Amino acid sequence: MIDLRSDTVTRPSPGMLAAIFSARVGDDVFCEDPTVNELEERIARDLGKEAGLFVPSGTMANQIAIRLHCRPGEELLAEENAHIILWEGGGPAVLSGVTVRPLPGRDGILEASQFEGKVRADDIHSVQTRLVCLENTHNRGGGSIYPIETVRAIADWARGNNLGMHLDGARLANAVVATGIPFREWAKSFDTINICFSKGLGAPVGSALVGSKEMIRRARRVRKLFGGAMRQAGLLAAACLYALDHNMERLAEDHANAKIVADAITATPGLRVTSAKVETNMIWFEAEKNRGSAHDVAAKLKEKGVLVAPLGEQTMRAVTHLDVNRSQCERAAAAIRSL
Repeated sequence: MIDLRSDTVTRPSPGMLAAIFSARVGDDVFCEDPTVNELEERIARDLGKEAGLFVPSGTMANQIAIRLHCRPGEELLAEENAHIILWEGGGPAVLSGVTVRPLPGRDGILEASQFEGKVRADDIHSVQTRLVCLENTHNRGGGSIYPIETVRAIADWARGNNLGMHLDGARLANAVVATGIPFREWAKSFDTINICFSKGLGAPVGSALVGSKEMIRRARRVRKLFGGAMRQAGLLAAACLYALDHNMERLAEDHANAKIVADAITATPGLRVTSAKVETNMIWFEAEKNRGSAHDVAAKLKEKGVLVAPLGEQTMRAVTHLDVNRSQCERAAAAIRSL
């Protein structure tokens, strides 16, 4: 079975398993796990920040950041299809009492001009605007990449209005490889950044939140509150370090393979890629209603040995990753064309 449902379905390679089994460990709640400490220092250095915090998931990293930047009754601004809005269980409201003001983007991308006039008045009737959250690459936008000039312009606006900047960089590694712009250049525009190791990088578990020493000191307390403090977590951190060392550059293969799948979808009557272009490893696509529902199409593809994720009445997603090679993506493309 060729599994294109998500880049989270990957399994550790023999090399990654060897790194896990040989990891030095300690109690991370006491900050005594040497492998976790190494990962936190490494990712903070790569992103040009003072400190990092290892957490179980990207959702937790995002929600910790929101808690750090905002108090109950305050507001963040984000693109209307951001992961923080669609796929984190209402976390800002449930966990931190924070409301979200969604802004419409194009393929998930916002322009700096859209933020003008979006800071609430200093009035007792209004929530107070405190934070801007961007997502790069943007999942629901089809793996789209923010132009770095746009990121800088939004950051300039935010700082001019005394707002914090957080990046949901769950797949920032894909943006780095696709553009050649290093982690730290992207990170300059943000106060806090979430980066996931369990997406295209192929680790089984784990994300990191990076920022200033003071922010991460506070984040450690919130991680405990949210149930994310772990003990001998070096077993997991070792896999993440291996992923950074061995699985970064090969993301370019995923991007090339995604175009093979996207071309097949475009060539198939009744199917349509929903984003303007496929820039990284994600393809969101739709089936015309007279061709059946997303579940119907996914079921037909499953019969042909290909798994895609139905994520709406007519909407599906296919994601390339390190456990599907070029030959498999060509077979998946042939299955799509045969529909």
